[in-house]
This record gives sequence, structure tokens and C-alpha cells, in this order.
Amino acid sequence: MSQFDQRGQHVGRDQYNIGRDLNFGAAQSSVDLVSELEKLKSEIARARLDGVLDKKKATDVEYHRAKAAQEAEEPKPDKKTILDHLTTARSFIDGIAAAGGLVTTIVGAIEAVQKIIH
Repeated sequence: MSQFDQRGQHVGRDQYNIGRDLNFGAAQSSVDLVSELEKLKSEIARARLDGVLDKKKATDVEYHRAKAAQEAEEPKPDKKTILDHLTTARSFIDGIAAAGGLVTTIVGAIEAVQKIIH
């Protein structure tokens, strides 16, 4: 499981840290990837409830997360489509300091896709 050393960080506002049960680095197959993407769904919802993401951003991020997961479930998933959706999801939260953990997690998902999907 990934651990993040946050010593020395200077965050001007509250920082949102994602749940510890997400681990895209351990994903070895598209089944693992889909499982982790499903876990990400609840983290997006939690970020919305905690006020880290407004309703519109949360909806946009969740839509692209869901589309990436749907594509990953296909018998022959299209790597570019999955990456496009995850990159778009990330773009909605880039620049939101409090959503840094969510951005890091989506980046981890992108890295997993590049490793797993051929």
C-alpha cells in the first residue's frame, strides 16, 4: 500500500486525504483496475460531502471515473479511452489544493492503466 510522507508540507487550507484502501500500485490486471476505480467512486462522493468538491465538479469527475471503469471492463479495453477519461477527471480537480490526495490517486490510476492495459 502506498504511504505518503506529508512532513514539511505547507497547505494554506484543509487538505483532503483519500482513504487508505485505494492502491492502484498493486493492480495487476484490468479486474484489479476496475476494483480500484470502484473504490474511487466512494472517495469522490466523500470529497463532495466534505465540501472539497462542489456538486458540478464532483459530478464531472465521477462521470469520467465511471466511463474509465466501463471501458476497463470491456473484453479488449481501449487504453487511450481510459486514459482520456482519467486525465479529464483529473483536470476538473487540478488546482484545488484541498483535493491533492484525489489528484494523486487519479495519477496513480493513470500509471496503473499504462502498466496493465496493452
